[in-house]
Amino acid sequence: MVNNTEYYRVLGVSKDASDAELKKAYRKESLKWHPDKNPGDKRAAAEEKFKKIGEAYEVLSDPNKREVYDQLGEEGLKGGGAPGAGGGFDPNDIFNSFFSSMGGGGGGAEDIFGNLGGGGRSSGPRMRSSRMGGGGMPGMGGGMPGGFGDSQPAAAPPPPGEIVKPLGLTLEELYKGGTKRLKITRHLRNGNQEEKILEVAYKAGWKKGTKIKFAGAGNEDEYGQAQTVAFVVEEKKHNRFERVDDDLIVKLNITLSQSLLGPEGGGSITKEIEQLDGKRIEVQAPEGIIQPGQETRIPGEGMPVSKAGSAKRKGDLIVRWNVVFPSRLTAAQKQELRKVLG
Repeated sequence: MVNNTEYYRVLGVSKDASDAELKKAYRKESLKWHPDKNPGDKRAAAEEKFKKIGEAYEVLSDPNKREVYDQLGEEGLKGGGAPGAGGGFDPNDIFNSFFSSMGGGGGGAEDIFGNLGGGGRSSGPRMRSSRMGGGGMPGMGGGMPGGFGDSQPAAAPPPPGEIVKPLGLTLEELYKGGTKRLKITRHLRNGNQEEKILEVAYKAGWKKGTKIKFAGAGNEDEYGQAQTVAFVVEEKKHNRFERVDDDLIVKLNITLSQSLLGPEGGGSITKEIEQLDGKRIEVQAPEGIIQPGQETRIPGEGMPVSKAGSAKRKGDLIVRWNVVFPSRLTAAQKQELRKVLG
């Protein structure tokens, strides 16, 4: 069976990767696995990985070799100047040539890692450069970030962006505050998927539109950068209360008779409200004739105020009196009302 995917896997790119994507992938992987960046016990493994990265880039950056490789794999490249086939392949040549073409000259790993902030002088031997100056490999244009010589620096990778997800919360939850455990599925650069549990803590009094961000928890882009996941608070509709800023509005029904005459036996109309946390609040209707939509305000019984430094700890509870008119009247009742109302 032809193996024509390994080189793509080594560089971490797809089979339809463009030249620009190949260059970015080689730059990242070669700097990561260069033997001089992996001293001690890690060096032997790094040398093998570094060589394979060089082979992969040498083939895939050449359109003719890439076409043969895509059809026949490594076996098809043997005898045709494939990397390593004749024993003369040196990954250092590719590395130095790559960075020389970006204006890095032929100074080798010491100069390259020094310019990239790699921790001073290289601990290993200097790498030789088979090519000097700016000629480089075909198609190698542009510089690199923090680049070398007079070349123009390459544009930095675009920011990975943000994934926005809704966080639906009830008024009860927003009244008390709490934590939700949410499972997300993220896509990795290598094509795999990963499930992740995020603990989303929300504060009492938060309003719709509030964002909770988790940097690096989202999908990975082609550069290995992970997106930010942002949860945006959405208030679920409540069957009794309406929220307006930090105030809570509740409607209480009274009959037309109660609005005009008060309760039977005299006194004031008294109603009970169950607050969002289960507390019972007693409220009295206004004295006299109650107009439809008339309000009674109870200070400090609304939503908690989440804004730091606010003088108010809570908003108000606003009772809106809803006068329920009768659906029908008999002829006798109408006659009596006309006498009373004139």
